Amino acid sequence: MPCRQELIATLVAAAPFGADEPVKMLELGSGDGRLAEALLTVFPRATLTALDGSESMRRETTTRLALFGERARVAAFDVAALDWWDRMFGVDLIVSSLCLHHLNDAKKQYLYKAAAERLSARGALLIADLIDPQHPALHRLAADQWDAQAKAQADRLGSPELFQRFVDARWNHFRFPDAADQPSALFHQLMWLRHAGFASVDCCWLHAGHAVFGGFKQAAASGSPLRADS
Repeated sequence: MPCRQELIATLVAAAPFGADEPVKMLELGSGDGRLAEALLTVFPRATLTALDGSESMRRETTTRLALFGERARVAAFDVAALDWWDRMFGVDLIVSSLCLHHLNDAKKQYLYKAAAERLSARGALLIADLIDPQHPALHRLAADQWDAQAKAQADRLGSPELFQRFVDARWNHFRFPDAADQPSALFHQLMWLRHAGFASVDCCWLHAGHAVFGGFKQAAASGSPLRADS
């Protein structure tokens, strides 16, 4: 994924809590546990449950989060199923990185509404994921930016062959679409979040067809949040 560290840092910084607050967190699609590690480090009084569908990723996350002791838990889930939804009750922060694009538009909307209904009154849902550019020019831009980022990273590591591996593996969704990936338009997702019941929705990072965006149960102290019927 492009700019992984910047994406993680942005998502963590967007969490609407003070570092000294106790926060109950839930991660959907924890992967190797790097986002969970960052959150538990920045919020030392937080607890986090990391959910992932891959046994190998759960093992890696368990190892990475071992130093946090009882503050971290790891469990299996299927993002397309409903049997884990009760885990969202009373949670203050739900995060997801490169997971929800596996759901179609309708299932994303159902999940956003379920999250809004189950989060605590101060809760937030923050998402880092692929999006679907709505104009061919922006689709090409996303593809070019992803390639450029992958090449720059390979060059920084002094291993230009890594970029060729990236190309050969057809990682760039915008050049090699995969039927398993179902990214949605960013604008649509912000509207779905708003209609789901989040008082404030926004995007805080966008590059190479990836975005960090989300919804907050509590509106900002100032400003005029978008009306649900607008």
